[in-house]
Amino acid sequence: MAIQKDPQRHHEHSFPWSHVIGYILSLIMTFGALGLVLDTPALSKTFVVTAIAILAFFQALVQLLMFMHLNESTESKFQTILLAFGFFLALCIVFGSIWIMGFSSRSF
Repeated sequence: MAIQKDPQRHHEHSFPWSHVIGYILSLIMTFGALGLVLDTPALSKTFVVTAIAILAFFQALVQLLMFMHLNESTESKFQTILLAFGFFLALCIVFGSIWIMGFSSRSF
């Protein structure tokens, strides 16, 4: 009886280097944003907000690729639908909150 080696199974037991690299990159970007905010008097507010938005975009990209393995899926259609739905929910929450806060600031 020969033991067959399954390459997929071997991949499951290997050290998750992509997670470690993603974690380190996320820490670097988080502390970079914190450093920008703590050094705000020396920098313009427009620069700080723009830099934080860029760092947030790249951190989201790192997390999608490194932790959620967005680029490794064979079920890309289902994963794309779930990702689009997640973005839709996030936009509804953000813009709905802004909309409701706008109504609460008006006096009736």
